[in-house]
Amino acid sequence: MKKELREQLKSQLKSGRQMVVSGFQQDGMPEKLLRNLRQVVDGVLVNAWEEAALPPETALVAVGGFGRGELFPYSDVDLLILLHEAPSADTRARLEELVQLLWDLGLEIGSSIRTVDECMSESRADITVQTSLLEARLVCGNQALFEELQARYDAAMDPQAFFHAKMLEMRQRHAKYEDTPFALEPNCKESPGGLRDLQVILWMARAAGLASSWRTLATRGLITQTEAKQLMEKERAFKDIRVRLHLHAGRREDRLVFDVQTAIAESIGLQATGSGAHMRRASEYLMQRYYWAAKTVTQLNTILLQNIEAQLFPQEEAPVKINARFNEVNGFIDIAADDTFERTPSAMLEVFVLMTERPALKGMTARATRALWHERFKIDAAFRQDPLNRAYFLRILQAPVGMLHALRRMNELSVLGRYLPNFRKIVGQMQHDLFHVYTVDQHILMVVRNMRRFTMTEHAHEYPFCSQLMANFPNHWLLYVAALFHDIAKGRGGDHSKLGVADVTQFCGEHGIAGEDTELVAFLVEQHLTMSQVAQKQDLSDPDVIQAFAKLVKDERHLTALYLLTVSDIRGTSPKVWNAWKAKLLEDLYRMTLRVLGGEPHSADRELKNRQQEALATLRLYGLQPDAHEALWKQLDVAYFLRHDASDIAWQTRALYDRLDSPRPVVKCRLAPIGEGLQIAVYVHDQPDLFARICSYFDRKNFSILDAKIHTTKHGYALDTFLVTEQSFAKSYRDIINLIEHELCELLSTQSPLPAPTKGRLSRLSRTFPIQPTVDLRPDERGQYYLLSIAANDRTGLLYSIANVLTKYRINLHTAKVMTLGERVEDVFLVDGAALNNARNQLQLETDLLEALKV
Repeated sequence: MKKELREQLKSQLKSGRQMVVSGFQQDGMPEKLLRNLRQVVDGVLVNAWEEAALPPETALVAVGGFGRGELFPYSDVDLLILLHEAPSADTRARLEELVQLLWDLGLEIGSSIRTVDECMSESRADITVQTSLLEARLVCGNQALFEELQARYDAAMDPQAFFHAKMLEMRQRHAKYEDTPFALEPNCKESPGGLRDLQVILWMARAAGLASSWRTLATRGLITQTEAKQLMEKERAFKDIRVRLHLHAGRREDRLVFDVQTAIAESIGLQATGSGAHMRRASEYLMQRYYWAAKTVTQLNTILLQNIEAQLFPQEEAPVKINARFNEVNGFIDIAADDTFERTPSAMLEVFVLMTERPALKGMTARATRALWHERFKIDAAFRQDPLNRAYFLRILQAPVGMLHALRRMNELSVLGRYLPNFRKIVGQMQHDLFHVYTVDQHILMVVRNMRRFTMTEHAHEYPFCSQLMANFPNHWLLYVAALFHDIAKGRGGDHSKLGVADVTQFCGEHGIAGEDTELVAFLVEQHLTMSQVAQKQDLSDPDVIQAFAKLVKDERHLTALYLLTVSDIRGTSPKVWNAWKAKLLEDLYRMTLRVLGGEPHSADRELKNRQQEALATLRLYGLQPDAHEALWKQLDVAYFLRHDASDIAWQTRALYDRLDSPRPVVKCRLAPIGEGLQIAVYVHDQPDLFARICSYFDRKNFSILDAKIHTTKHGYALDTFLVTEQSFAKSYRDIINLIEHELCELLSTQSPLPAPTKGRLSRLSRTFPIQPTVDLRPDERGQYYLLSIAANDRTGLLYSIANVLTKYRINLHTAKVMTLGERVEDVFLVDGAALNNARNQLQLETDLLEALKV
């Protein structure tokens, strides 16, 4: 009978689920699916419960989301088996059989077995248990026992303590998701602005006895009917997405990861538009809709939380008048009358000005927030042309404190996008360049944040040099203007840097910003990518590179402004993109350019002499003989000294001065002076496949090469220096240094055949948004070498694959600039070789490289 029952219930569950899912695929109504799926499972549970023949003083109770009357396709079925007293051995055995049966049926059961006393004890100790019991629902069993639980639960509820606990829980959850609904792969349930935020509001309202639905909240005056309708629409949209995620994955899945965004978008009926560079994916439309919905939820939740808090913690402080339009109430800014923003639209900017001028204010009251939210549509062309409003906006940018918070609040309330219409176009816009992890608007605000932190003494320890430069930069608010506009033209087609110049020039003209200040801001918007490209892709030891960059920036003011914007911009793309190596390259370029702008010629002879003198001073500290360096240095040319820092020259000289003609390879390793990664020097008889051989070792160890300097001495030795990084270096660097020196030396001594390159797996992100690999080979300006530029998706073994092809064509490598931008690599190599003198060979080399870059 047990087997027959199991098969019968399994068939009942399977057919019921199929019917419910089929109905959803036809009508697309998520609430109906959730309700019907719950009813199907309820029916199976009742049949299983009856068959278990448990004592009459027990009850089966649905809790959590299942208790709320909803069940997503692959969510847990949360159950409480409620007992009158501790179970007997026979009852416990029956309960275990019941739970096992439910698991055998394929239900993801989250079960607990408790008496009423145990439920009360657990709910006092654990807010999660208290929350799950808030929505308890009797499925079957003893009605009186369930009512006893409800009565005792309601009597024990402390709405104020519950409110504080859920607020703390929500803050912790938001922090886990970086306090933003605008992550590129949001969790539609847990991320800020998602389903969980909506549930928290209803839990708080229900615990306080205020309401249990959006309609009731509106009836009680906590929100308006329009706001209730908006919240129901957004809740339905999130439920729809979550249902589709579950059905697409065939399991519980709440994350809108890149892999599934297109499929979910197309299942809703969204389609890609345009083509080529102007194509917008279906996933982009989906995500922009999602972000706008999450933004609305975040805003309305703020209003609701304040209203619920006011009900739970009434305060009777009298309003303190700020001016004719605003009062201070309980530490919040409030409007003097309900129609303040309607009668005086400019007050919609004035309120943010006042908050920057009164940093003690905790924010806006729910009444002020709601009024602003509903009147934001009055920010139109006439509003933007009003000189008073333009003056207010400049006052916000120039505010000594609170500027960033004001801009963020303005963005949340859609005020910023309405005042700057082109900014509104990039709100919620995704970036598929594999290194930005924020939407365009959030990236821009991150750049403003980074720039702002350079002005704050409490953050001066993070980037002391930048903080020092900012402290001496007059009118640094101009840099915030540049940051606001540097990416504002993304997604419009064409060069966003040049399109942004037109936008920022118009803004400056309308806001009365002086001509030379306008020129500076426009320069920054147009050139915001230049300094990064020069530092990471060009040879900074070449005086012509520095002279050309100095000519572009013209003076110290432009140079400093561009440097500060560049650092802020790179750091604002992703926490993973910025590193100490990029910081050093940018600072080196800044300092060398500054010397040229100051009138000091950046000549190779002068630089050579300075570096050698500094290296000799360091060598004296090591206690070397005054002439110990001479034999080695005679074998090194000017290019070596110009491409290495004085500290590197001294380190390598100390390691090699007495091993000039060493028959065995010399490998020396140390912690990189930049404070991140390891620096590895290799000294060995030159050989055609040396670079590939070394790369094969790094590939095997999963080391990332940040920089490579390749040099050949006059007497035929290779002196190559690598900067490599790997996560475990910081933990046990001494052991790793010894291991690298030993293993790499042994590898170079054996001269074994090169292993075949392995085509490492692409990351999930790179598989979803693959880059078309590009290879560009062209002579440098002097015609002495060739510049080989490569762009592709990053993967393990990529550099070794490239090195293998270069070895095949006997290409000599002089420098390698390896730039990793998240999931994208842009490498530049300085090369020469006889094979490059033939056009056909060049074409074949490029073809083979493209083949090596493919996965």
